[in-house]
Amino acid sequence: MKKTLLKYTGILTALTLFMQVSCNKLVDLKPINEISDVDYWKSADQYKLAANEFYTYLISFGQVLYDPFGANSNGGSPHSDLRADLTYNINVFSNGNNPLIITDGNWNTGFTRLRAINYLLDKSTKYTNAPEIAQYVAEAKFFRAYVYFDLLQQYGAVPIIQKPLDVSSPELMAARNTRDEVVDFIVKDLEEAITVLPVETALGAANKGRISAGAAQAFLGRVTLYEGTWQKFRNGNAGRYNGLLDKSIAASNAVIAAPDYQLFAPAILGDSALKYLFILEDEKSNPAGLNKSTNKEYILANRYSFTQRQIRQNVTHTFWGYGLTKKFADLFLSEDGLPIDKSPLFQGYAQTRSEYRQRDHRMLYMMAIDSNYYWDNENPGARTTWTGDAADIASSRGRNNNATGSGYRNQKWATERRLNDNEEGYDWPVIRLAEVYLNYAEAVFERNETIADADLDKSLNLVRNRVNKAMPKLSNSLVSANNLDMRTEIRRERTIELFLEGFRLDDLKRWKTAETEMPMNLLGIKWKGTRWETRYLVNGNPPFPVDANGNLILETGRKWSDKNYLLPVPTQQIQLNPNLKPNNTGWE
Repeated sequence: MKKTLLKYTGILTALTLFMQVSCNKLVDLKPINEISDVDYWKSADQYKLAANEFYTYLISFGQVLYDPFGANSNGGSPHSDLRADLTYNINVFSNGNNPLIITDGNWNTGFTRLRAINYLLDKSTKYTNAPEIAQYVAEAKFFRAYVYFDLLQQYGAVPIIQKPLDVSSPELMAARNTRDEVVDFIVKDLEEAITVLPVETALGAANKGRISAGAAQAFLGRVTLYEGTWQKFRNGNAGRYNGLLDKSIAASNAVIAAPDYQLFAPAILGDSALKYLFILEDEKSNPAGLNKSTNKEYILANRYSFTQRQIRQNVTHTFWGYGLTKKFADLFLSEDGLPIDKSPLFQGYAQTRSEYRQRDHRMLYMMAIDSNYYWDNENPGARTTWTGDAADIASSRGRNNNATGSGYRNQKWATERRLNDNEEGYDWPVIRLAEVYLNYAEAVFERNETIADADLDKSLNLVRNRVNKAMPKLSNSLVSANNLDMRTEIRRERTIELFLEGFRLDDLKRWKTAETEMPMNLLGIKWKGTRWETRYLVNGNPPFPVDANGNLILETGRKWSDKNYLLPVPTQQIQLNPNLKPNNTGWE
């Protein structure tokens, strides 16, 4: 603890990192290597420049689409979807075998970041013209809440540090604050920031990408939904969790009511809008040639650019064709709005393409269908005419072959335009409007154990019907007539829409369903009795063991215990500060 909290991250050094994200156009960055701390903090521009460091803290591709955890790693990616149950990935976190570790880079990084944020806030108290820097102080409070929420999700109760510490600070040996205290601290910072931050339209082109009041409200809605449901499903105090859910409803509703944001659904792209949203660039990256200016759905984004700040991770080749599980494929409804086990439209698994027919159209744009033509960034392999004509098909990577891995393949996050590996420049959606709609619907339902059709129509159904214009809306009558469960259907919509965006594992934790979902075998396609039985063989045998229902078993023997709901405080920190004990349940 002491070692981490005393680690000095100089504001000026960290600012150099922000020069790599100049595509945000937040400010003209000037060389400031020679400026000492004594000479700094004397103008609003200097506070703005200092606040720019915090934008490098936003989650992005590397923290969600990858997870480098291994024997010699230092914490890995705690929000990665690879740690959950919808991708084919053997991972010590997903199968409940993560160990007690000595040091954790996520703990260290969190408190290092808090020191930088607290440093700006401390300096701001001495600035004579407070209104002049109020926006950057509010941004700092947003980011302090952002970092603390990340720590809360990982470790639960953590120490609250509100000022820069020195070697004599008693806080170095403080105990952890309670979970409730940490949450209240996060909420307080966000509510204070919201009253000061400008609305999206007031930011102007020069400041596009900075934290807006809408972003802070949306994040408050996320935080309070998370904690409200965490407490509810652990038999917490009803007054406490209902109060948090009330805050979530109000915050999300404020964003919904604002005119600043809208779902990305250009008519010219039709159902494919959802696919191209995630690979939108200012270069031609979709059949209509739309660029990032048409995207009003991203409320807060980690912003990239092919010309100014490339992602520098091989996103397309890593995730084009990445293995998915049968659990994920089976979540998609049929076109009649019913689960496949209830719908007469479901066409079964006999053929390699049959299960994709007459399903939720999102399935067509998130998953790669066997024998369809697909494109990626290769040359040849990238799109040419973007029309699907003979020339376009000739330039494709050919017909997709799902007879590999789990038999289910991903296409989300894979570009179709020609570029070299690691050069993708699409933005990461830290917060997007679809999530806010889903947060609102869930918070209303969990607060009241019921939800009116009007509330569904102003939120969840907009997401559901974005690319499913003819699908029946989720409604109380649909649920009642078909013996469905409203909570299950709300969670289904969230799981599908936010897939591979860093929510799945955290959702299972807050719902307290990880103990049921995570130990399940990871399954692939139905192999026995289907076309796959002759299409997908390894030395004349099924590629994996087959269960009693004929499905490929990708991984078995998975487990999940209560201790896996939180990560352990790293043992090195407890050695430095014994007052951090006891460790989280099961890690003592």
